[in-house]
Amino acid sequence: MIEADGLPESDRRDDCPHPRETSALVGHRAAEQDLLNAFRSDRMHHAWLISGAVGVGKATLAYRLARFALAHENPASPEVANATDLYVPPDNPAARRIARMAHPDLFVLRRGWNAERKTFYGEIRVDDVRRAVSFFGSTAGEGGWRVAIVDTADDLNGAAANALLKALEEPPARAIFLLLSATPRALPAPVRSRCRSLRLDPLSASETLRVLTGLPDIADEHEPEALAAAADLAEGSVSRAISLLASDGAALRQIVGGLLERLPAIDVRAAHSLAEDLARRGGEERFGLFVTLVGDWLHERVASGAALREPRLARVAELWEKTARSAREIEVFNLDRRPFVLETLAQLAGLASR
Repeated sequence: MIEADGLPESDRRDDCPHPRETSALVGHRAAEQDLLNAFRSDRMHHAWLISGAVGVGKATLAYRLARFALAHENPASPEVANATDLYVPPDNPAARRIARMAHPDLFVLRRGWNAERKTFYGEIRVDDVRRAVSFFGSTAGEGGWRVAIVDTADDLNGAAANALLKALEEPPARAIFLLLSATPRALPAPVRSRCRSLRLDPLSASETLRVLTGLPDIADEHEPEALAAAADLAEGSVSRAISLLASDGAALRQIVGGLLERLPAIDVRAAHSLAEDLARRGGEERFGLFVTLVGDWLHERVASGAALREPRLARVAELWEKTARSAREIEVFNLDRRPFVLETLAQLAGLASR
């Protein structure tokens, strides 16, 4: 169940509809067909690890499956047998209730709101997972499926991951766990082993542009040329394209790319200039883009390291996880961004020199 409590949502961007409000899916046709075929075979795996870079559509696909499962209690029904995708009309009762955060058989596990600090918690806590376990311990409100979306599993702290593992090990009947992750290798191996993996590739530039032009707040604010340029630079991530549009991201991407290309050498003056820029008031979007670009750089090394059986793969994955965690702490506690930027570049230099 999603509680309609009116609190801020850690998985929502102010300039975009929430994925639960988005009925269209751009790209990922093969992944969608895998989910549809599994559902109507009546052998639906109870847990799916949907991975891919930030902003490629993981949550959109997850909510698309949730709507389909909660709208079709019987996988053997003619409607399911004849379906060509997971589309459910927005006026379907299940879709309307999900959009309003009011469906009793859907639970979303995400970073909660810290009312005392007026910000989000930096991680998903064990108490949050216990609420999800309790949700699955009750009878389905509609008598059919129950779905939990973990957005994202990367935010689980150690205790929370262990608590979730217990639920994955002994799943109730007609339960579906959808774990979303941009860094699946950083998740505990026992959690990964309980899930069926579904990897989403980056969108093409044309697909990214289709999404951007379908967002009224974005399309109305920017010229078509700017949208096309952001789509070309976004490397398949819609959220990255939006950040590029919102924060003169093309120039920032060039600066960060130049620093990363020179590693292990560091242009100290350029590094300090970047740190000062990202520490300015109102620099949240640019800082977020910097973190994304660093994550992409590390992701490339994880991918190439896996292909080459590189022994340093674990160290790369560890640095990736540490960087993401530190960035979240800066957001939660409103910390100075300068030390993070300089330390991150130093750590990347050390990694590149080995």
